[in-house]
Amino acid sequence: MTLRRLAAFSDGDQGGNPAGVLIGERLPEAPQMQRIAAEVGYSETVFAAPQGEGWRVRYFSPAAEVPFCGHATVALGAALAERFGDGVFPLTLNQAEITVEGRRQGERWSAALQSPPTHQRPVAPDLLSASLDLFGYGPLDLDPALPPAIVHGGADHLLLALRRREDLAAMAYAMENGARLMAAAGLLTLLLVWAEGPQTFHSRNAAAACGVYEDPATGSATAALAGHLQGLGWPHGGSIAVVQGEDMGCRSLLAAEIPAQPGGSIRVAGQVRPLAL
Repeated sequence: MTLRRLAAFSDGDQGGNPAGVLIGERLPEAPQMQRIAAEVGYSETVFAAPQGEGWRVRYFSPAAEVPFCGHATVALGAALAERFGDGVFPLTLNQAEITVEGRRQGERWSAALQSPPTHQRPVAPDLLSASLDLFGYGPLDLDPALPPAIVHGGADHLLLALRRREDLAAMAYAMENGARLMAAAGLLTLLLVWAEGPQTFHSRNAAAACGVYEDPATGSATAALAGHLQGLGWPHGGSIAVVQGEDMGCRSLLAAEIPAQPGGSIRVAGQVRPLAL
């Protein structure tokens, strides 16, 4: 296996979320994949090996295996297309069957994943209170048009929509406390968003459960957000754009297509750029 370092959902030659990508004839044993992910140090590293007509895929953060990672999947799609040509690649995850499409676009690569099915559920009052306390927000800071929820797009995220862009920019939390909260609730990230308009969102993802303070681009959270908007009847017009990582100096761009049927797979697309070793 040769390690590729790619940034998914980049904004041209800048930004994006770094992912490690390893493609081989077979997957290493889980302890070895965990060790490699810790050495790579990115929020996630994806491992892929041939299986039938597609690929068996597993994801590891520096701290633990995760069920699904959107940005690493998009990075994998670009890496597979670079190696085997443009196409749609079936992926078998631990808990789902999905696809990723990779295409060359001039000197760059683009990729689009089809997420696992999406769903959402209400947030327990004590978890909501603890999450607001973690960031120093109060109930009046939340946008009533987009209520808090546990949203799922391959992994669980707690969604908090804020009334004001400046409150999103001011996001801060104690990483150790956040990691405990996420672990206890089974959350991959805490997803904070501000709606610039019906189809444009700015987001930040606290990702202490993955061993990093913040994710600059989170495909699974974008899929989960899009699924939640569908369930709410939000006027999304069939697609949304998400700007993430801007407040941490790593602007990333994600695009999600939302089908008519609630609970379905969400297509999340973006550009991919190589990272220097």
